[in-house]
Parts: sequence; structure tokens; C-alpha cells
Amino acid sequence: MADWKWMVLLAGAAVGLAQSAGAADALAPAAVVERVPGGGVLNKPVTPAPPVDRVLRGRYLVETGGCGDCHTPLKMGKNGPEPDLTRLLSGHPQSLSMPPVPKLPDGPWLVVSSATNTAWAGPWGVSFTANLTPDGETGLGRWTAKQFADTMRTGKHLGFGREVLPPMPIPAYKNFNDADLDAIFAYLQAIPPVRNRVPAPVPPAGAASSAKK
Repeated sequence: MADWKWMVLLAGAAVGLAQSAGAADALAPAAVVERVPGGGVLNKPVTPAPPVDRVLRGRYLVETGGCGDCHTPLKMGKNGPEPDLTRLLSGHPQSLSMPPVPKLPDGPWLVVSSATNTAWAGPWGVSFTANLTPDGETGLGRWTAKQFADTMRTGKHLGFGREVLPPMPIPAYKNFNDADLDAIFAYLQAIPPVRNRVPAPVPPAGAASSAKK
């Protein structure tokens, strides 16, 4: 499916879940946060744009950052795989037990992924995309904005735990500024919670035996 169709699907999901008082406000695009000086040359500090609602700004960043591509499970639709919007940003479905990782053929292949696009296997082992909804038991409901920002900045769970594994693009997302991360977290706290306990990562084959030596 063409990239623009994915963007339409994701944008439509977010609009349908927006809980704005007015429909016009819910559909309004988030304003840009910077104005580039005349001529497009950044030769002096930019002038901030007027303040925008943090949740709308966060929705914009989540959509353009492609978070739903992996954190919203795919399901089979009439025209092929499509996001399961009833599980928006809820991560790998706890009901989907993955079989052993298939052996890749010889050649320059490196990674395999599940049909839901929520489980990934590679040299790091097997990783499962996290539940980003505000569920208090299985998602980000008990997280603070600082813990979320620390995770993105350090690439470690809660800022000090295990490493956040591929395919999470931490090298790119760590460049978000503080206001961006605050807005993203505000949006993630505003979407409907989904009770979904994502399994823990599986270490690569041989890692456990190597650790004992």
C-alpha cells in the first residue's frame, strides 16, 4: 500500500479518537512550532509560533513519526493488512503467541517480523512493540513525562533499565526537544487505554549460555 494511504489511515484514526469540544478544533492541523526567517536561512534565532494545544501537537508528532506503524497491530482487511484501530498504539497483542523464529536463508537477510508488525527478530533477539496507551497496569498510565523523556534520550527503559531494542528508532527520536517529548507524552496519555500486556524481549539464541561462562 502506498505511503500516503497509511498516513490517511493513521490520521483518520487519531481524528476519530480526538475528544475535542468542537469538531472543527479536532480536525484542525497542529500549527508549526517554528518560523524560518526570510529567505529560509537560519542565520538568527527563530521566532516561536503561537502556542498550540500540547495534545494536538503530540498527535501530529506521533503520526508523522510513524509510531503507529509498529505500535498499532495490523489486521487483515478487505484490501490487505491495515491498522487495527481498536488497538491503537497498544503494542504487540498479548493473545498472539509467536512460534520459534524461522531460520533465514543464506544471504544478506537480517530481520523477520510478524504479520502484525509488532514482533521483530534479529541479532538482538526478539522484541515486541510496547503498549503506549495510558493503561495503568500494562501501558504508560503510571509513567511520568520525565520517565518517558529519559527513555527516549538514553535508549533505556525508564531511563536506566534495559536497552530499548530495534526497530525502535531511538537514534532519530532522541533528537526531539523537551517540548516535543512533553507533547508526545500528553497525547499518549489522552488516547483510550487498552489493557494489553506485551511480552518481555527474548534474548538472542546462545546469549544465556554465553552469560554463564
